[in-house]
Amino acid sequence: MTETVLRLSTRRGRWVVVATVLGSSLALLDGTVVNIALPHIGEDLGSGVAGLQWILSGYTLALASLILLGGALGDRWGRRRVFVWGTVWFAAASLLCGIAPDITLLVIARILQGVGAAMLTPGSLALISASIHEDDRGAAIGLWSGLGGVAGAIGPLVGGWLVEVAGWRSVFLLNLPLAALVVWASMRHVPESRDPHPPDHLDVLGSACAVIGLGALTYGLIEMNLIAGVVGAVVLIAFVVVEVRSPNALVPPSLFSSRMFVAANLVTLAVYAALGGVFFLLVLQLQLVAGYSPLEAGLATIPITLAMLAFSSRAGSYAQTHGPRLPMTVGPALAAVGLLLMTRIGPDASYWTVVLPGVVVFGLGLSAMVAPLTAAVLGSVPVEQSGIASGVNNAVARTSQLLAVAALPGIAGIDAESMLDPSSFSDGFRIAMFVCIALLLVGAAIAAVLIRAPAAPAPTPLGPVPLGPVPESVACKPHCDVTGPAVQPALARPSPTEG
Repeated sequence: MTETVLRLSTRRGRWVVVATVLGSSLALLDGTVVNIALPHIGEDLGSGVAGLQWILSGYTLALASLILLGGALGDRWGRRRVFVWGTVWFAAASLLCGIAPDITLLVIARILQGVGAAMLTPGSLALISASIHEDDRGAAIGLWSGLGGVAGAIGPLVGGWLVEVAGWRSVFLLNLPLAALVVWASMRHVPESRDPHPPDHLDVLGSACAVIGLGALTYGLIEMNLIAGVVGAVVLIAFVVVEVRSPNALVPPSLFSSRMFVAANLVTLAVYAALGGVFFLLVLQLQLVAGYSPLEAGLATIPITLAMLAFSSRAGSYAQTHGPRLPMTVGPALAAVGLLLMTRIGPDASYWTVVLPGVVVFGLGLSAMVAPLTAAVLGSVPVEQSGIASGVNNAVARTSQLLAVAALPGIAGIDAESMLDPSSFSDGFRIAMFVCIALLLVGAAIAAVLIRAPAAPAPTPLGPVPLGPVPESVACKPHCDVTGPAVQPALARPSPTEG
């Protein structure tokens, strides 16, 4: 098909950026804002900590296990089409969340939300890459990155305010008008694009193994069910076997022939597990123990995103010049110091003297680490594999968060009774933070020992890609998202008629 290429200065070009930013923000904010509403959801629906775990884990489970399939569907059936389908699906699931009468239906609706997010998330950057003229692409992706970071910064504030003013259901219902705007803008202004030479078949069996394996393992961890956990582990082993044998694998085994790629993903596994635990339990500790309102809890975490907006691009530039090893080692260690400071949060904790120091140090640690980590991932593979490499890294990050949220409360002794006993919950929070500190230090140690990537010639939206210079048109700041690395669009393959 002949693809339409737009200049950013045109009305349609600007609407492409608006549609993709709003679409990606829907999925991003639902991965963070819902945390703030958890205490009120638990109180209103009579749910213990297991139900709250499922509210987060159900969404992340579907997103983590299906995001690679979502990208493949967009390449095959049309990126705009799948992006719009995902947005409509996400909106319908959000409506179900907003009217859910009990925790069971809410969890089911959250799983459906994750399915929609898996369809729309990969298409966000891919649509910009395919639709915007090469000379304007860097500026367009820069806008996408900056506006996405702003959305990440104000999301917890808006979410906390909505919970206080209109109740927790409004957090989900707000998605409906935003999704309607995304669909309208996409259908009216965003040109369709697809991969002219997609794989012969979709890896449906691999996707099924990922969903079943992660689902069973998550159930086993949350519900303390050994049989389910063993079944999940066995199915995930089967997933590896399927991927090794599949000619159209979602996760090409050839990626793991790179020791750097393996090392970077091991760092991702450890570090993002810690992040999943922190962002799940911190807002609960602030509200249930320290007595903060939802709005105050949302405001308390904003310095983390502000630090990433201010310093991530500088860390990415350092990694480009000097290599990612040092920031990937120092960043997690500094974040661990921030968590150590957070263990002081208790009843009536002062924001300025107790909460803020830990949050700021933690945010500075993430700022030093996130862009260089993505640089290491993309710098470990050939340019033509950068899209699938970043997609796998995103899935690893979200999977580690999923498993951390499922396992950490049980490890820390946080149960249904803890939700009603601030002292018991606070004890569990401190234990959980020490576990997260250990995970961050493991990530730092892996980076110090195994990350050996040299500096790369040019930055991309998510960090350097070596093996040849990257055009100026795709250079920009990294996207600030602590829920998972952004998915780098795959490089377009030339058609047989192109030189």
